Amino acid sequence: STKEHLLSVFALGGMNEIGKNMYAIEYANEIVVIDCGNKFPDESLLGIDLIVPDIAYLIENKEKVKALIVTHGHEDHIGGIPFLLKKLNVPVYATRFTLGLIELKLKEHKILRESELIEINENSSLTFGEIRVGFFKVTHSIPDCLGMVFRTPDGNIVHTGDFKFDLTPEKNNERPDIHKMAEIGREGVLLLLSESTNAERPGLTPSEQTISGHLDAAFMKADRKIIISTFASNISRVQQVVNAAQKTNRKLALLGRSMVNVVAIAMERGYLTVPDGMLIDQNEINELPPEKVAILCTGSQGEPMAALARLSSGNFRGVEVLPEDTVILAAGPIPGNEKNITSIVDNLYEIGAKVIYGSGSTSGMHVSGHGYQEDLKLMLTLMKPKYFIPIHGELRMLHHHRLLAESVGVERGNTFIIKNGDVVDIEDGIARQTRSVPVGNAYVDGGDVGNVGEFVLRDRKKFAEDGMLIIVLTISKAEGKLLSDPETISRGFIDSDFSELRKNVNRLTAKTVSELQEENRNQWNVVKREIRKTIQQHVFNQMKRKPMVVPILIEI
Repeated sequence: STKEHLLSVFALGGMNEIGKNMYAIEYANEIVVIDCGNKFPDESLLGIDLIVPDIAYLIENKEKVKALIVTHGHEDHIGGIPFLLKKLNVPVYATRFTLGLIELKLKEHKILRESELIEINENSSLTFGEIRVGFFKVTHSIPDCLGMVFRTPDGNIVHTGDFKFDLTPEKNNERPDIHKMAEIGREGVLLLLSESTNAERPGLTPSEQTISGHLDAAFMKADRKIIISTFASNISRVQQVVNAAQKTNRKLALLGRSMVNVVAIAMERGYLTVPDGMLIDQNEINELPPEKVAILCTGSQGEPMAALARLSSGNFRGVEVLPEDTVILAAGPIPGNEKNITSIVDNLYEIGAKVIYGSGSTSGMHVSGHGYQEDLKLMLTLMKPKYFIPIHGELRMLHHHRLLAESVGVERGNTFIIKNGDVVDIEDGIARQTRSVPVGNAYVDGGDVGNVGEFVLRDRKKFAEDGMLIIVLTISKAEGKLLSDPETISRGFIDSDFSELRKNVNRLTAKTVSELQEENRNQWNVVKREIRKTIQQHVFNQMKRKPMVVPILIEI
């Protein structure tokens, strides 16, 4: 290969983290992007709604970007798409169900009409210059998932998407296409990118079929209302709930916007079968005997504003959890959400509800959609790659996956543990990781992305930790003198008697302004800087606290 025809793989998100997956394949003058997800902020990112990938490199090379291809419809793979398309309007290729979820997002952002969405399936074939893309079906916890193979003059690159090997999924047409994977492996795989979420867990991922018996038993045992919470996108779990409700002659109500929307898409596109007359409006819940009602809702991860959290605190208008109702959490906790989930479970117990919760192995109500170690080894064995990049996982998961790859024959030294921004270049069949492109996190605050940076977040953190003092000064425009005493306002700083500190702050402020005027240093920026420095030092000496000091000067 010449430098102009270098084959490169970029990790723009999803490395050393769970969420905001985004990868890219570049060859000659073509860049094909895989997925564009989001992830949710932790408590340190005050006021931030979402984190999405930084697409500066793609914008810089926008004439080369030919397509975005989506593996499946989970938020960590599609949540950033509206923000990408606002800046880079490229065609989006995805399966029928995934497109339905993407359309919902684009409608919310009012960009559906100008977006180009193209349906694909496991038999599709796409060509972008010298890159040809083929697909194979994989099983995950959402319908219509694909892995993909990128055939280039320098060799084949395979991206697995999220997967497990479930040979008895809820719907037969969701079985993984192992034969096609083996064919791709026989054809030759130069580089494999494979997900690492469960690389620490031994064995094979249990089948989705194991859930049905546990759900049916819980429905039969329940004496009153059943409230069950799961991921809206887990359509096979939703189908199992529908089946259990049908067997126990219960009507089913849906609570939560995402649950209502996703179920509507799944029914409309043929991925979910619901008997006529089973679904009822939430207003009808209280009109039926409690033993004839089941409620399917969002909030299995403890989200404070989701339906389950509001039900547990008695804040869902018109619907109540009552003593002896059965509440089932049919989803495993995502790391970091345990505290919120525990709080909800405690609230439900306080009400007197019967609660079935915990990891899938203890409750029997959940199995992972991500492959355990034996699933990952099977994928590696089928593909037989020369080079390997473990993706989609935290650092320890990537390292565990590397060891699995070596155990099934990938040569030591041919696995790349990379970070977001790192690039693996392949030239003359040899892969090297020697360069990076600038990436970071792009923060979504309200409807905008990129308007909040590290400085704003630092200020928010300071407000949250130490509060603030606002000092308002009214100054003569002509003479630069104070026309009245300064006024000091405290926010988030002190609850007890503030009068003594206020007097001292006002006195020091007036003294500072007077001294600056005598020195003929009464420019606004100088006055503000000196007040801030003087007051911060005084407050720290008195209280060992460092509130943010904000002087406001009003000229009259």
